[in-house]
Amino acid sequence: MYEIMLNLDGDRKKCLYEQIYEYIRQEIRNGKIPCGERLLSTRMLAKQLDVSRSTAQMAYEQLMSEGYIEAVANSGYYVCQIQELYQLDQEPPVSEEKEEETGEYRYDFTPSGIDLDHFPYATWRKLSREVLQSDQRELFGLGDPKGEYPLRKVISTYLYQARGVNAKPAQIVIGAGNDYLQMLLSRMLGTEHRIAMESPGYRHAYDIFQSLGYDCCTVSMDRYGMDVKELRESGADIAYVMPSHQYPMGIVMPVRRRQELLQWAAVKEGRYIIEDDYDSEFRYIGKPIPSLQGSDTCHKVIYIGTFSKSITPSLRISYLVLPAELLDRYEQVGRSFSCTVSRTDQKMLQLFMERGYFERHLNKMRALYRNKHDALLAELRKMQGVKKILGERSGVHLLVQMADKRTEQELADCAKKAGVRVYSLSEYCLDQREHEPMMILGYAKIKEEEIYEAAKILSLCWEKER
Repeated sequence: MYEIMLNLDGDRKKCLYEQIYEYIRQEIRNGKIPCGERLLSTRMLAKQLDVSRSTAQMAYEQLMSEGYIEAVANSGYYVCQIQELYQLDQEPPVSEEKEEETGEYRYDFTPSGIDLDHFPYATWRKLSREVLQSDQRELFGLGDPKGEYPLRKVISTYLYQARGVNAKPAQIVIGAGNDYLQMLLSRMLGTEHRIAMESPGYRHAYDIFQSLGYDCCTVSMDRYGMDVKELRESGADIAYVMPSHQYPMGIVMPVRRRQELLQWAAVKEGRYIIEDDYDSEFRYIGKPIPSLQGSDTCHKVIYIGTFSKSITPSLRISYLVLPAELLDRYEQVGRSFSCTVSRTDQKMLQLFMERGYFERHLNKMRALYRNKHDALLAELRKMQGVKKILGERSGVHLLVQMADKRTEQELADCAKKAGVRVYSLSEYCLDQREHEPMMILGYAKIKEEEIYEAAKILSLCWEKER
């Protein structure tokens, strides 16, 4: 029988039964009390430690509930076999993989960031309080699988006015991010299709489609966008494109190429175009580019949009606009999936858009990003050795090509030594085709005053290493 040698501290924040429980648990875990060992009875334990019997009983009950000891009728308390118990308080094993580098960059030109310093926090808090304090109990139910009708209605109106998208609320499906919507599409379309992706292109979408079981191929681009001749030869029956602002090349697809794409989809049953309109709100030269979906008369375009760039990625609200011929298919298989966005978040976004907050926020962010865009563009144009700058008409990043023969890795390493993080075009190439070395500089997340400082550092280090 194991006797417990414990000095209890009545002044500690933890009560007496917790001190007894933790001591015995640790002794068992360390192997000092072996499996099968009989413990003192609660009466004897209470007498030895000079505590009440109920205190001893509470400690044993906690140990029994966690599986460290068991009570045997008419015999006493015995230590259990614990080798297979999950060790909650063990330190995790040290990974041999290299940890992500942090804190080594003074400036980061990430193309995937947004400016969160100017997010309308006060407005969002106000709407959050209003929604949560209102007596709308239905918001805590499951809701429509497509998403709340009032939100789909306001999105429908916004898309028509801002993007020329012809969409009734019934055609819109709301989901938590493009990943979920791609999965939902796979259930509606089936995975027997072959999907053509632009290269360089949106790698994350490519990886998701592959993980869903699709046969994915890449199609090269010319200065107008996806090469339709190569698309025809690829054997694909779904084309994934970003016609209003291709990522990452920044190409705006002209109307002739758009018509060629629509004709490709129309000539054969079962062909579709997925139009990813990820950051169409931010254009700095000329009028907004209308959507491809607005020109689709054969109902072949599946439009996908998101509020990640225009509001915040953490909102996780994206949406599909399904062509009419896919609505029946959605009713058959799509409605078995519940909407993945909470109804309270949908209500807040609905009010944010209906009351004009969204429009005002977009106008403010367009002006802010325009200033950052102009600042970075001006600095790059002054930089010696810059051969070409692409993507300057819209979006929140620029591409830079240097006149010399340095590789992207050499340029990135040089910038890294100076404390500036830049991104190579190779990161977005989905195949092994050769391309001209280019660096990607995103300006949404970085402050305007930092753009001047970081660009000067790049100018010095890239010119010095030539």
